[in-house]
Amino acid sequence: MTEIDPADDGEVAAWIADTVYAGYVEFIAAFQGLTRRAATNFSSRSWPAQDADAVRRLSAHTEVVQKTVAEIHPHLRATPDRRGAWRTARTSYRRRITQRSDLELAETFFNSVTRRIFTTIGVDNDVELRWFGASTLPRGLDHPETFGTWTRTRGSAAMVEAILESYDFGVPWVDLDGDARRAGARLDAFLLDSWDTLDLDGIDMLDTVFYRNKGAYLVGRLRHLNRVTPVVFPVLHGEALHGEEGIQLDTVLLTESQASRLFSFTRSYFFVETPKPAALVGFCKSMLPMKSISELYTSVGFNQHGKTTLYRSLYRHMQNSHDKIVRARGTPGMVMSVFTLVSFNVVFKVIKDRFDPPKNTTRQAVRDRYRLVAQHDRVGRMVDAHEFENLSFDRDRFDPDLLEELLTEAALTVRVEDDQVVISHVYTERQVYPLNLYLREMSADRAEAAALDWGCAIKDLAAANIWPGDLFTKNFGVTRHGSVVFYDYDEITLLDECRFRRIPQSDDHEHEMRSTPWFTVEPGDVFPEQFPTFMSFPSEVPSEIWERFRTMHGDLFTTDFWIDVQGRLAEHDVPDFYPYPDRLRFRRGGPLLPKVGSAP
Repeated sequence: MTEIDPADDGEVAAWIADTVYAGYVEFIAAFQGLTRRAATNFSSRSWPAQDADAVRRLSAHTEVVQKTVAEIHPHLRATPDRRGAWRTARTSYRRRITQRSDLELAETFFNSVTRRIFTTIGVDNDVELRWFGASTLPRGLDHPETFGTWTRTRGSAAMVEAILESYDFGVPWVDLDGDARRAGARLDAFLLDSWDTLDLDGIDMLDTVFYRNKGAYLVGRLRHLNRVTPVVFPVLHGEALHGEEGIQLDTVLLTESQASRLFSFTRSYFFVETPKPAALVGFCKSMLPMKSISELYTSVGFNQHGKTTLYRSLYRHMQNSHDKIVRARGTPGMVMSVFTLVSFNVVFKVIKDRFDPPKNTTRQAVRDRYRLVAQHDRVGRMVDAHEFENLSFDRDRFDPDLLEELLTEAALTVRVEDDQVVISHVYTERQVYPLNLYLREMSADRAEAAALDWGCAIKDLAAANIWPGDLFTKNFGVTRHGSVVFYDYDEITLLDECRFRRIPQSDDHEHEMRSTPWFTVEPGDVFPEQFPTFMSFPSEVPSEIWERFRTMHGDLFTTDFWIDVQGRLAEHDVPDFYPYPDRLRFRRGGPLLPKVGSAP
């Protein structure tokens, strides 16, 4: 152990600052090292390695923070004025990071260590690097070294070809000329239809490539006068026709809605190598104004800073709003108490102390399932969740009935201290429209679209080796883009751990009239023939929508469907999931890659 005089506050503070800074440098090096490998994984089509790196990168921050805390604790405990030493260390650390281009991430790392050292409840202004006011977020134009600009001199196709050629993937293009022509035609059609002109001031393209799963994405923006719109070129790498291998442009995304789904809170995080995260996020924010800063940081892999940004935004919002924290809309859950501040567009989920039958689980099992979702490919169908500890809110912001419910049903997690409500453990998720309410409250055409996409969502989850456990509509929601997503994880498990069975036939009529199964049911058994009983829609929904659902997705009610999916999973025949619908993909003479699964 390092020799430090605990009575010398200055020496202790300097050592703390150095140790935390060294921890941050270690973390960011590990993070960037794993991120950098994505390019090699893509060029070599090493998809299992890409998945493993994604899981490994998720734990990098926590592992280094815990290591740093363990190193600091013994010295700090022996220091008479622990808080005084920490305040001095904070000042020294702030000076150390002033010139870093990832200043905001370094601040988050310091606060992560601080909160574990002092077991912070709520906000501790005395020792944290705290700021809930406005902060600078480069817009991209302030950092032109992060992107290049192309102008059209010989037509859109030539401009697109020049853009694609500027990125080195280490493998050849299968049909660069054809890809450029297809993208150029799509670009011109968009400009005429949306901007009523072919005029274009330029295309700004980020220098770095966004990698996720089996795709690589070139991200930029179109500019003309005061108009800006995203432009994204998804690139795939696979075995081409006639055994030729190479990369191809799969489509071009040209609207805010299409690009927003690329950065969706229902998808896994990108691998994006950048020395200036704020400039990267600022660029993305300039073309996706509806996306929160928290979501953008999270989407590019900095989920801890995304969580910090969400936390700061929440407390800033609380200081500038007056609405109450109330129960969230939807059917109350048996495992979670769910509440929301409607004006903030986030729901809070607290695990209850006890679970009534038929729920047979534990608090730790629920946390394990949320951890499974965090580490699994969410394929655009599962809502991302941030896990917080020791949040504190003013008591008068809570609806009294809700607070009484929380203190009764979640007393192990929620308590009142003076005028504060302290929540020791909580998940936050983006608010979505509960599917059961959406089906009742929306027009028939929207309800039908959501109903049919619900079937696609279940199939996408199955293809990604996810069994939701509960297929009730109340456990699914609808995003602002109309996509159906899953958000209730207390029964989730891997699909290949389930046993799909047919209901045994019986010659005894009394058997079939019993309310409980007359045959043996083991843990993990699933009977698809029973699905229509609890998957049916609310009575207010026109029966024609249910019939349309059964026509399109009736295979969900058959054991053969699920066993077939398990067989393909066993053969590692997992569909590719890309964040755009199949109708946007370029049509060619034949399939280059397997057809993607349905995309929201």
